[in-house]
Amino acid sequence: MLKLYSYFRSSAAYRVRIALGLKGLAYQTLPVHLLKGGGEQHQAPYRALNPQGLVPALQTEDGAVLTQSLAILEYLDEAYGGPALLPQGAVARARVRALSQAIACDLHPLNNLRVLGYLKNELGADDAAKNAWYAHWVALGLQAVEDMLARSADTGRFCHGDAPGMADCCLVPQVFNARRFQCPLDAYPTIQRIAAACEELPAFQQAAPDRQPDAA
Repeated sequence: MLKLYSYFRSSAAYRVRIALGLKGLAYQTLPVHLLKGGGEQHQAPYRALNPQGLVPALQTEDGAVLTQSLAILEYLDEAYGGPALLPQGAVARARVRALSQAIACDLHPLNNLRVLGYLKNELGADDAAKNAWYAHWVALGLQAVEDMLARSADTGRFCHGDAPGMADCCLVPQVFNARRFQCPLDAYPTIQRIAAACEELPAFQQAAPDRQPDAA
């Protein structure tokens, strides 16, 4: 069985949980608490699996350990049947990768736990300054994604057409985070519409942070 090293509120792990659900794949969750004891991701047993000390990591059925959420999503698409996470056609696939990377590579890294922790603990930012940092980058990133979606005829019920895929796996966790930090979303009607459509589906519902075994 697939084994997913996960933290319930990790956006990157959330993406992979959604994808596993869309593919209909059974997996075992192995929680890695990012705060307990200074962060279990920093401890030697987990660093032996993932030298970056980040979640998620996915152990395949033959024992290989994969890291980086987008690489894991592409692996799932290549290794397993079920609904495709990437569309057919080189241009369409590039568009979905661009949407996914706009969130996972450009927006999310500026607002993840270790960056926010560094701002507070090393640079002395108070909560107001930390939250302002978060809100600035979320607004900048989501506006770009909103424009990419709203201006394209390829956007359908979901980010690309009328079936959820890789970009939706990235979008919903980012929307969850924005809501959690009380970032206004009114300026992003296309994002809100797509997120609402995704959240009607069991794969997205079951992947939600509050449904995870380590949710606290």
